[in-house]
Amino acid sequence: MDADLGQLIERAQSGDGSALDALFAETYADLRRLARARLRAAPRVTVLDTVALVNESWMRLNQAGRLRPQDRAHFIRYAARAMRSVIVDYARRRLAERRGGDRARIELTTSIASDAPGGESEILNVHDALEQLGTTDARAAEVVQMKYFAGMSETDIASALGITERTVRRDWTKARLLLAEALEK
Repeated sequence: MDADLGQLIERAQSGDGSALDALFAETYADLRRLARARLRAAPRVTVLDTVALVNESWMRLNQAGRLRPQDRAHFIRYAARAMRSVIVDYARRRLAERRGGDRARIELTTSIASDAPGGESEILNVHDALEQLGTTDARAAEVVQMKYFAGMSETDIASALGITERTVRRDWTKARLLLAEALEK
């Protein structure tokens, strides 16, 4: 099945429209499972629904043009990265809209100031801290990306990265400590 996935990707990238449709059909269940897990894990963070997250992620994967996964697990890693990108971009747009977007700014002199709800701010803060973590421990950053942004289980992460579940748990624990420290700053 993974060989078929690789062939579909190659054919789709060479311009075969039917291969692109087949590739989407072949990977849709995996993408939907990831999106559903992510949105179920933190429904307060975003108003994206499963279908919108899958479709946006698919469009990003398709538009990347250089997608060359070696097998299904490698594809899932790409999908987790695409979902992270979609969620972070969506959070940035929502925060920009809350702050007035392109409208002229007027400063009010009142003691009542409203901060953006934790959801979008939390996503962007974790994204920034994850970028920092990636420079010191790339695998731990990838574990966080798969768990936090794609809602993957420890078993799925271990399979996608080719490591044991115990290593995933250790990386997750270490990453949480480093991220907590980075987020406090």
